[in-house]
Amino acid sequence: MRRKKPLLIVGLLLAGIIAVGLAPSILRKLPTRYAMRLPAPLQALALPADTTPILPTAVAPVAAAGLLADGLPPPAVVTAAPPPSPTPQPPAAGAEATPTIAPTMTPTVLPTPTPWPVPPAVRLTGVSHVFQEWNNCGPATMVMALTYFGRVHSQRDTAAILRPNPEDRNVTPQEMAAFVNTQDGLRATARLNGDLDLLKRLMANDIPVIIEIGFDPPGEYQWLGWYGHYLLPVAYDDAARQIWVYDSWLGTSDVPQTNADPNGRDLSYDDLDAYWAQFNRSYVALYRPEQAELVAQLIGEATADEAMWQASLDRAQAEAQTDAGNPFYWFNLGTSYNALGEYDKAALAFDQARAIGLPWRMLWYQFGPYEAYYHAGRYDDVVLLAETTLQDRPYFEESYYYLGLAQAALGDQQAARQNLELAAAFNPNFAPAQEALTELAAPGG
Repeated sequence: MRRKKPLLIVGLLLAGIIAVGLAPSILRKLPTRYAMRLPAPLQALALPADTTPILPTAVAPVAAAGLLADGLPPPAVVTAAPPPSPTPQPPAAGAEATPTIAPTMTPTVLPTPTPWPVPPAVRLTGVSHVFQEWNNCGPATMVMALTYFGRVHSQRDTAAILRPNPEDRNVTPQEMAAFVNTQDGLRATARLNGDLDLLKRLMANDIPVIIEIGFDPPGEYQWLGWYGHYLLPVAYDDAARQIWVYDSWLGTSDVPQTNADPNGRDLSYDDLDAYWAQFNRSYVALYRPEQAELVAQLIGEATADEAMWQASLDRAQAEAQTDAGNPFYWFNLGTSYNALGEYDKAALAFDQARAIGLPWRMLWYQFGPYEAYYHAGRYDDVVLLAETTLQDRPYFEESYYYLGLAQAALGDQQAARQNLELAAAFNPNFAPAQEALTELAAPGG
């Protein structure tokens, strides 16, 4: 027995050394939603290293300043969506495509702009706060907004529709609006280039609005870095110059993950605009069918894509002129040029945004650089950005989709098919991937 004891000790030591050596690789195979629940020392081993604090940068284009020149003729209005075909074909002048952000309501007559008086303070009542589960701010915020109408939904059931794959990191405003439009007795529209006045007009007329913002987590969560996030505004007060929001992650107070203040977490008007601008001030307005005409009047000319995108372009130009070092203003400029079919200009704007520096999670949520570079024939840039975004986090159907398109354009049909199949499998609701696969399989595809 004494002879065996040293051997047992040596065996246990060897097993411990092997276990320690293998632990990091085993832990890194855990999905992030499980890794985040581990104790802090194990989290450090399990979570992918954030080796890229910003997206791969580009050389600042000299021509970018020309995008801000006064007196630019308005570009031809051509709304566009991710191309269904992997075959690179520059769009013909004046050609139309499916809009990236389709309106969910079509007023028969464009509303005449009307000054809408709003009270100096408003609070929506009847909204219940819901804390999100892991990576579930979109579905959880949607559930909160639906409580305003007396609807009770499970955030898990809502998430199963909005993002069938639990690892999916993003739900777009268009997907949120489409979900509402499947509900009996409710409607929604997803638009962008909103502003504080619009937000107040909608809230003052009992129209709840979900907004998408950039977000730097506070306090102990600072180390996580920049994220995209949804909020539900529930009140505003002009005298205090702030709004109150229900936040599915931080709760209803300034203390993270607490509901110490039932009034909601407060944001100053200035902070609201700064963070909201990082998503081109996108919003989802929810309403009853009988309120459709009212909502169209409240939103005004922006109910039409052409007017919305032109206003977005004008605003992005003005803001980039005022603060040329803000990468989000240049990004919004690129997004607007994309929607107007000006892909070469969009690519320049995105180059400038990357030269300044964008958060490394940026392409989790907004995909404009892929679209611009693809249409401009810059397929290697699409591959670089998509592979960087997917590294260690293979959770984005849009990145797989554009990677497949670029690889097809570069002649690598096998890799293109593989990545398009990954996009279609990751999110079966993502129709562009299946359409591209069909095109790829067609004769000459």
